[in-house]
Amino acid sequence: MDDFSFSIFPNENFLDLRLYQYGWEQCAPLHSFGPFVRNHYLFHYVLSGRGQLDAADENGVSHKYKIGPGQGFLVFPGQVTTYSAHEGDPWKYTWLEFDGLRVAEYVDSAGLSLSQPIYRPLTPEQGQEVGNTMVYIADHSEASPLHLVGHLCLFLDGLIQSSAARRELHGGQLKDFYIQEAITFMEHNYSREITVEEVADVCKLNRSYFSKIFKENMGCPPQEFLIRLRLSKAADLMKGTGNSIGAIASQCGYPNQLHFSRAFRKRYGLSPREWRAQHQIKRKRV
Repeated sequence: MDDFSFSIFPNENFLDLRLYQYGWEQCAPLHSFGPFVRNHYLFHYVLSGRGQLDAADENGVSHKYKIGPGQGFLVFPGQVTTYSAHEGDPWKYTWLEFDGLRVAEYVDSAGLSLSQPIYRPLTPEQGQEVGNTMVYIADHSEASPLHLVGHLCLFLDGLIQSSAARRELHGGQLKDFYIQEAITFMEHNYSREITVEEVADVCKLNRSYFSKIFKENMGCPPQEFLIRLRLSKAADLMKGTGNSIGAIASQCGYPNQLHFSRAFRKRYGLSPREWRAQHQIKRKRV
C-alpha cells in the first residue's frame, strides 16, 4: 500500500480561492521538513500519530507545538517553520496548499493566526470531516479544477465551523455591502491607476473608516488587496498568453515594468520571467 500521495493543481484561473498542491503522507519516525518559508498558506491535518511544529510568531519568536491525531496546523506565507514526526508514533497527515484574495479572512474566521497556528476541532467527528474532505481532494487529482475548488470551499467552511477557536464575525450586512462594492470596483478598474480615496468615495465612506472595515473583513489593507489582485491577473496572463511582460504589466496597472517586477518577485519569490519559464516547463510535461 502506498504511503505517499502528492499532486499539483493544474489551473490558476481562480482569484478568491486557489489550490496549489495537495497530498497525504505516512511519515517515517523523526521525518522532518524545514526550516522552510512558504509563499502560500499550507494546512496539515493529522490523521494518526504525533509530531511537533516549530513555528515563528509575528515577532519572529519560535514556539514548539505538540500535535496529535484529529488536530491540524497552519503554515502562513512568509513564516519560518519546521515540523517533524514523533520517533515512536510518527504521524500520518494530509495537506492542502492554497491562497487567494479572501483567504486571510477565512483563516481569521477560524481563529488561526501566527500566534495560534494550531487547529483543534469542537468535536472529533467535526475534525474527522475536515480531514476526510482533504483526503478526498488528495485522492481526486484527476477531477476538474472547478470540482476541486468546490471541495476546497467545503474544507474551509468545515474548518471555520468546527474550529474551537472560531471567531464570531460582527458588522452586519451593510459593511459586507461596502466591501463587495469596493472589490467589484477594483476588479473592474485594476488596469488603471486608482487610489484608496477613490475606492472609498465609490462606497461613500471616508478613507480612514473604509480602510479600517476593509482590513477587518479582508485581513489586509485595500492597497495590498489591489496589489494581490493585479499580480494574480498578471500571473494568469503570463500563463495563458504570449504577450510580453511589459505589455502584461501595463495591462495590470503597472506602467513601469521595473515596479511590476519588484512587486511580482516580492509576492511570488521569482521574477516574472523566471515564473513564466518554470510555468511553461510544467505545461509541457502535462
